Amino acid sequence: MKITKVETFLVRWGDVARLSTEATFGSATAVVAIHADGMVGYGEASPMQGGVASLGVIARDMAPALIAADVLDHAVVCDRLLHKLIKLGPDGIVTGALAAVDIALWDLKGKAFRQPIYKLLGGAWRTRIPFYASIGGNATRDVDGVVKTVAARLEAEQPSAIKIRWDGTRSEIDRDIAGDIAKAKAVRKLVGDGFPLAFDANNRYSIGAAIRVGRALEELGYIWFEEPVEYYHPKAMGEVAQRLDITVSAGEQSYTLQSVAALIDSGVRMVQPDIVKMGGVTGLMQCAALCHAHGVEFVPHQTQPSIGNAANLHVLSTFMHATKPAELADGWSRVSDTFVDAPKPDGGCLVVPDGPGLGLAIDNAMLARRRVDLSG
Repeated sequence: MKITKVETFLVRWGDVARLSTEATFGSATAVVAIHADGMVGYGEASPMQGGVASLGVIARDMAPALIAADVLDHAVVCDRLLHKLIKLGPDGIVTGALAAVDIALWDLKGKAFRQPIYKLLGGAWRTRIPFYASIGGNATRDVDGVVKTVAARLEAEQPSAIKIRWDGTRSEIDRDIAGDIAKAKAVRKLVGDGFPLAFDANNRYSIGAAIRVGRALEELGYIWFEEPVEYYHPKAMGEVAQRLDITVSAGEQSYTLQSVAALIDSGVRMVQPDIVKMGGVTGLMQCAALCHAHGVEFVPHQTQPSIGNAANLHVLSTFMHATKPAELADGWSRVSDTFVDAPKPDGGCLVVPDGPGLGLAIDNAMLARRRVDLSG
């Protein structure tokens, strides 16, 4: 299966009649399309800063090496690309680019063998995966605004759990501890005592403040506390994890196995790598094995509603020791006119696509309308 063409582009969301032809970041999906033997495999890069930097690395530095490569030499191809560009990373842009390439190669292999990716990985333990509604933007809402937003998602999606995210500016630490706790209390009151809740601080606290908030979350019965302190301080994250009874999680900003291992070594016992950042399907499977070896919970982060979400579900379906639901973030429905059968809420679960490769059906006419070419 020789690669003949590599494309990189953004898929822009929003009102299709108003889409600009300019490659602005906005609300977009960063896509690589790899062609081989008359088939196309799709991958997605990390959306950080629109994913434009990772797509630039693919178009400029990876595509020439991919042309004429054999798709079935997948592992060798990806290792060569990583070490060709190792001085640019390995964390960040390069690894995000490799994640997109890896997912696209898995999609191609699945299409070639007419099997869903989860079959090529060894089979699924489950093809209906519970999901949690991941609800962002709560730093700028008042208590009533948070409650109304959570109530709307709860009614519309009927999730198995809910996570409230803060998503505030990273330069403001410990800004409104009492207000944050008040919001957490209000959400607990809304959903009742038995409903699973999680709290994502998005790196907004010092160690002391994180412990204070964590104690309040323990009393409220929240089941995990995500990224309470800056992710680039693994020792601080570990200290908070070891001093609280609530499960402290981190890892969505880890791009390598080594970064995840550092979190585990620090004392974090639930890690959340992201398939479009950490090596794609291959990287996430490696991380699952690492977590299993250390007895650590493996609960991937994934906020992209089409390619990334489908790829993540394929991996999750193969993991026997799943302990928490999969993530479904804000705005998941925006892809429905392009990725026409992308997984969506179904009785508190997401159904893993069972078609070849990723199993995504694409409206190619709509994809063309939403596409912003970056390869030139």
